[in-house]
Amino acid sequence: MPAKKIKFKIVTLERVVYEDEIDCLTAPTESGEITVLPRHAPLVSVLKPGELKIKKGGHEILMAVSTGFLEIRNNSRVYALADTAQRAEDIDIEATKAAKARAEELLKKKQDRTDVDFAKIQAIINRETAKLKVANKYRK
Repeated sequence: MPAKKIKFKIVTLERVVYEDEIDCLTAPTESGEITVLPRHAPLVSVLKPGELKIKKGGHEILMAVSTGFLEIRNNSRVYALADTAQRAEDIDIEATKAAKARAEELLKKKQDRTDVDFAKIQAIINRETAKLKVANKYRK
């Protein structure tokens, strides 16, 4: 009998952010946006900062995710391991704007930055930008 739901779990190093049976999932990957339906072929992909959409029972749950991995297993089981993941309604827009501004200012000030410093700062900017997009979309 074919699976009609996806067993989905998204975790960060700190906690399980979301776990439930869902209808469908759309995630930002390095190869582009991917939509996962029940009985999707097994796959492992790299997550990039952006919007993760969960559809369940006619409702849509939006999350901002940063880098990580997405694993699709047999029997409609999907796991996401992300550096950060936050539901849209939990994002503090003002704090996110401030964090992004601090990172952008730091990037401007770093005259002798190393590649590692640049990558860290750029990752912060990308993460905060993704959070702002998701939060603004949720609030519209």
